[in-house]
Amino acid sequence: MDDLIVSGNDGLMIVEFKESMKREFAMTDLGIMQYFLGLEVLQKSNGIFISQHKYALEVLKRFGMDKSNSVQNPIVMSSKLVKDEEGVKVDKTHYIQVVGSLMYLKST
Repeated sequence: MDDLIVSGNDGLMIVEFKESMKREFAMTDLGIMQYFLGLEVLQKSNGIFISQHKYALEVLKRFGMDKSNSVQNPIVMSSKLVKDEEGVKVDKTHYIQVVGSLMYLKST
């Protein structure tokens, strides 16, 4: 299966192009794009807007952070970090998955 995105500012030309493609290939027209490669696409008269809101919510739910309180800056000023010698060991694989998911979200 191959996907094709058609874009332009001439609606009639787009319709004619799609009809010519349908004559040559087995094709399904999915209408106005809403998702592409995991990105949410919102098309309005003043522009096309791309968002990863859905992916961000999925990451939060996956790692149990969907009920967390939001903050502007997660660093507490003038606090000193110390090692908790009696603390519970952390699953580093889980931590790597959380950080990797957040880094992917930030960079895409």
